[in-house]
Amino acid sequence: MKNNYKRNKYCFGLGTVGRDALYSLVSMYLMVYLTEVVGLTNFYLGIITTLLFIFRVIDSVNDPFVGTFVDNTNTKWGKFKPWIFGGMIVAGVLTVLLFHNFNMSGMGYVILFAFTYFLWSTAYTANDISYWSLLPALSRNQKEREGIGSVSRICASVGMFAVVLIYTMVPDLFAPLGLNARDAYFVFAIILVLLFWIFQSITLFGVREDRSALGKQKRTTLREMFGVLFKNDQLMYAGLSMALFMIGYSITTSFGVHYFKYAYKDEGMYMVFAAVLAIAQLTALAVFPQFTKKFTRKQLYFASMVAVVIAYVIFFLSFENIVLIVIAGLILFFAQAFIQVLNLLFLTDAVDYGEWKLGKRNESVSFAVQPFVNQIGSAIASGVLGFTLIISGINDISNKVANTTDKAEIEALINSTPASAIWIMKIAMMIVPLICIVAGFIIYNKKFKIDEKMYEKISAELESRALDAEDSGEEAVSTIGAVNSSATE
Repeated sequence: MKNNYKRNKYCFGLGTVGRDALYSLVSMYLMVYLTEVVGLTNFYLGIITTLLFIFRVIDSVNDPFVGTFVDNTNTKWGKFKPWIFGGMIVAGVLTVLLFHNFNMSGMGYVILFAFTYFLWSTAYTANDISYWSLLPALSRNQKEREGIGSVSRICASVGMFAVVLIYTMVPDLFAPLGLNARDAYFVFAIILVLLFWIFQSITLFGVREDRSALGKQKRTTLREMFGVLFKNDQLMYAGLSMALFMIGYSITTSFGVHYFKYAYKDEGMYMVFAAVLAIAQLTALAVFPQFTKKFTRKQLYFASMVAVVIAYVIFFLSFENIVLIVIAGLILFFAQAFIQVLNLLFLTDAVDYGEWKLGKRNESVSFAVQPFVNQIGSAIASGVLGFTLIISGINDISNKVANTTDKAEIEALINSTPASAIWIMKIAMMIVPLICIVAGFIIYNKKFKIDEKMYEKISAELESRALDAEDSGEEAVSTIGAVNSSATE
C-alpha cells in the first residue's frame, strides 16, 4: 500500500469536502431553518424536536447493524465502495426533499419532514460508516494514518466552514432570482448535493484500498457483532469519550446563529466570526502532523483539553464583548481540531487492537461507533437547542421574525429579547457542553491505554501473524486473540 499512500491521502481526504458541507447543512442548520425560515410555532417545534431526537437515537442504535452488513459485503468493487455510492445517492436525494416545502403546513408537514429525515439519516449513516471504514484499510502505519487523518479533517473543515460562512447569506444571494428565503435554501441544498456527489466520486474512483483479505474474510454474525463492540474495551472507552466530546461540541455549534442574532444582536457578525474560526481550525489541522513529531498523543490531548476549558470560561464571561468572543473562539476551535483528529486516530487504533485481542478484523462494525457518536451528539444537541428556544421564549420571537419582512419590526423584535432568555441560552450553549467534554476527557485519561508503545507491539504482532499465515497458506485466525484479555489492565 506504500505506493498508493499519497494518492489515497488526497483522494480519501477530498471525499470529505462535499460530505461535510452537506452534513453541516443538516446537522447544524436544520433547526435554524425550521425556526428562523419556516417559522414553526412552539407546539410544532416541540413535536419535531421530540421526533428528531427519537429518530436519531433509533438510527444510532442501527449503526452497528449497518456496520455488520458492510463487513459482510464481498464484491469486485470491495466491501466499502458499494455502500459509499448507494448511501451518497439516496442521502443526496433526501437532502433535497428535506428543504422542499411539500406544499404542506402544520402537522402534515411536520410528520412528513420527520419521516424524510429518518430515511436521510439511515442513508447517510451507510455512507459514513463505509467511508471511514476505509481508513484502517489504507495503512497500518501510525504516522501515515495521522497524515491521512489530518488531510481528511482539513478537507472536512473546508466543506463545513464553506456552509457556515454562506448559510446566513443564502437568501440575499438568491434574491436577484426572485426567490424567497425558503426557496433559496431549497436551491442551496441542490447545489450542495451535487458537490457531495462530485467529491465522493473522487474517493470512489481514486482510492486504492487493500482487498487481499476480502476473499478470505469470514462473515460476521449478529452475535459476533456484539462481541466486536463490547469485548473491545478500548473501542468502548474511545467511543464513550468521543461521544461526550461530540455532544458538547454539537450543542455549542448548534446555537451559533441564535446566539449572534439574539444575544449579540448582529446576525451578520456570525459570518465574520465563522471566518476567524475557520482560519483557526484549518491552521490547527495543518500543523497537527508537526506537533505529533514532538509530543505524544496523550500530551496533545491533555493540552487541547486545558485550552478548551479556558476557551469556554472566557466565552461564558465575555458579556458579548466581540474581542473576548473571538479570543475564546480561536482557542476553542484550534484545540477542538486537535481533539477531533486524535479521536479519529484513537478509534482507528482500536480497530487494530480489536483484531489483536479478538482475532478478527471488523472495520465497519468498529467504525459504526463514529456515526453512532455523531448521531447521539446531533440528537442531544437538537433536543437541547429546540427545548431551550421554547423554554427561554426565544422561539416566540423567532416565529414573529420569520413571518415578517419589515426590517424595523425585525430589529425591534430581536432587541426585545429578555436578558433571562439570553442567560438560559448561554448556560445551555456553554456550561452544559463543558461538563460533557470534561467528563469525556476523564474517561479517556483513566481508561484508554493504547499509546505509541503499545501500538507498536500490537502492529508487530499482527504483522507476525500475517506472515505466519502466509507461510502456512492459511487465513490468519487468532488463537491468541483471547490473549491477554488483561492487556489493558
